[in-house]
Amino acid sequence: MRPRRARTALILPFLTLCLAHAPARATPPEPSAPAEAADSSPAERVLVVRRGDTLAGLLGSAGIDAAAAHAAVAALASLYRPSALRPGDEVAIRLSAGESPDLLEIEVEPQPGRTVRALRQPDGTWRAAETIAPRSRFLVRAEGTVDGGLFPAMTKAGIPPGLALSLIRILGHQVDFQRDLQPGDRFSILFDRYRDSDGDILGHGQVLQATLTLSGRALAVWRHKDRGGSADWYDSDGRTLRRSFLRTPLDGARVSSGFGMRSHPVLGFNRMHQGIDFAAPTGTPVYAAADGIVVTAKREGGYGLMVRLRHAGGTETRYAHLSRFGRGITTGRRVRQGDVIGAVGSTGMSTGPHLHYEVIAQGRAVNPSRHVQPATRLAGAELNAYRTRQRVLERIAANLRTQEEVAMAPD
Repeated sequence: MRPRRARTALILPFLTLCLAHAPARATPPEPSAPAEAADSSPAERVLVVRRGDTLAGLLGSAGIDAAAAHAAVAALASLYRPSALRPGDEVAIRLSAGESPDLLEIEVEPQPGRTVRALRQPDGTWRAAETIAPRSRFLVRAEGTVDGGLFPAMTKAGIPPGLALSLIRILGHQVDFQRDLQPGDRFSILFDRYRDSDGDILGHGQVLQATLTLSGRALAVWRHKDRGGSADWYDSDGRTLRRSFLRTPLDGARVSSGFGMRSHPVLGFNRMHQGIDFAAPTGTPVYAAADGIVVTAKREGGYGLMVRLRHAGGTETRYAHLSRFGRGITTGRRVRQGDVIGAVGSTGMSTGPHLHYEVIAQGRAVNPSRHVQPATRLAGAELNAYRTRQRVLERIAANLRTQEEVAMAPD
């Protein structure tokens, strides 16, 4: 793996999902050598730290063997305190190919230009390494128009894929992309860029502010770091974007069947569809919609392989037709919102790969797209600091209307 400035490769698995609607290429009669090599190449992922996460726990939630996670974290600790991770930080990992991948590398970037990684050696031991490069900070403004998916529109506008994907995940708490986003909608985004002494791009930091115009309605969000050093996203009034339940428990999917009465695609007669179906390629990671406990993870008739999670207040979520369960997902296991609990499949009574997602509240099925709880709001000195931050970024954005980037003081 490489530092953030070249981390595009880490996003390729997600990019594949986001572009899944594109026409498939014809498969040649005989696969070429490069295609075969790609099939056996290591997999790379980016994990986002949430409040209360530890590095070892984050790796465990991603399905990494506990012994390998402990060894990698111990090696990394010689150059970097894992406890220094804050919500919103990213951890890149590289895994071996195969059905039961092993951890090969872990990388964190405490600050752009400083990259710390632990690498597994051929003999199974771990070695830590650090890369530091001189850097200057700039603020960049990018804007564009949606014509198809939001992700390709953002990358076309020059927003790094990793930042675009992270922003879409955050906005997913607030926006129903299947219904709210229309062709012609616009976006404007401010993000950090770092350059070396020669002026070459060294890497990118974080998205700081984003404005989306959805069917004429403006949605503005800001990234704010509180006095404790934890970062989160807030709307114009200082309300957090995060909700107790994700609207969509997977990336890059489209709704193929909504909640309510429908003609069953297999049985052929009308019946109540108690959840939402998300069409996605087999193997797409499925995430826990909220913190909870695994009730069951087993095959259940027409649902195929299904995971049931129990959440605060007795609410239950169900994830059906999986191709496999996430590593360590067994009855009694505690999970955090966003943990991988399985992968999209077509097991049970299914006509193709998709996720069937249900929410059961007070003993009855409810529409998952509407099952979100009120957001918390900043107050007092924290709200005042947030307001000041808003005004500063708004002034900078106005100055960036005619220039690509502006120099900023170091973090």
